[in-house]
Amino acid sequence: MKTAAFPLILLLPALASAQQAPTTGYAPVNGLKMYYEVHGSGEPVVLLHGAFMTITSNWTEWIRELSKTRKVIAIEMQGHGRTADIERDISQENLADDVAALLDHLKIGRADILGYSMGGGVAIQCAVRHPAKVRKVVVISSYVRRDGMVKEGLDALSSLSADVFRGSPLEAEYQRLSPTPDGFPTFVKRMVAVASKGQDIGVDRLKATQAPMFFIHGDADGIRLEHIAEMYRLKGGEVHGDLGPRSASRLAIVPNATHVTLMERAAMIVPMVNDFLGSTPP
Repeated sequence: MKTAAFPLILLLPALASAQQAPTTGYAPVNGLKMYYEVHGSGEPVVLLHGAFMTITSNWTEWIRELSKTRKVIAIEMQGHGRTADIERDISQENLADDVAALLDHLKIGRADILGYSMGGGVAIQCAVRHPAKVRKVVVISSYVRRDGMVKEGLDALSSLSADVFRGSPLEAEYQRLSPTPDGFPTFVKRMVAVASKGQDIGVDRLKATQAPMFFIHGDADGIRLEHIAEMYRLKGGEVHGDLGPRSASRLAIVPNATHVTLMERAAMIVPMVNDFLGSTPP
C-alpha cells in the first residue's frame, strides 16, 4: 500500500499547481483582442498595470496574495504585453471603456478596480464613465490633474525615448510578449505622445464619482502632497472621524517609498487593500 501511494505523493505538488493555473483569454473589446487572466475565486477585482508594464512585471506578488480570497482579473491594456496596439489613442478614457467591455464579456456586472500609475488614472476613469460597473476603486500613485506630478516627473516624461529603456526588463518583457516584438520604439513614441497631452481627469469629475476610493502613495512617489490631499478631500476626507461620520474613502502614505519601490511593498499594502475592499460603509 505504501509503495503504491508513493508516486502519487510525488505528484501532489504538480496537481496542486495545475489547479491554481489561471484562466486566460483574449477578449474582443472595442477593436482590441485584449489579453486577460483570471486567478482565484470570490468577489471580482480588476488589476490595471502602469505604463509600459505587463501583468508579470507589475502584479505577480499582488495576484498571489489577492487571489487567496478574491477573483483577480488581470489585463494587459492596449499596446501592452500580449495585447496588440491598434490605430486609436491610448487614452485613459478609451482604456476605461475597454475595462467596462471586458466586464461585459466576462458577464461580471460590477467589480472593484485597482490601478497603479497610468492604471490608477484608468481606474478613476472607470468610476467616472461607468459608475454602475464599479464598486470600489484603489488608486496607487496616480493623479487627476497633470500638475499633480512634481516638476521633475513632468520633465522626465517629456524626454522619454526608447533609448532610455534599452536593455531594461521593460523592453525585454515587451519583446518577449508583444505580437509586434520589434515595435517597442514606436510604442514608446505613442505613449509619450499620449502623456504630453496631459489626460487630466479633473477634480469636478472625481468629486462626482460615487465609488469609495482608497488613495495609496509613497512619501517620495513623485505626486505632490498637496494634490494627494486634494484628491482625498474631494472624496470626503479631512474630517474628524471621532466626532462624526467619516468618508468611505481612505488614504495611505507609505514611508520610504518611491513610485517604483511602492510596488515592492505588497506585504504591507495588500492587507490594507483587502480591509478596504471588504469593509462596509461607515
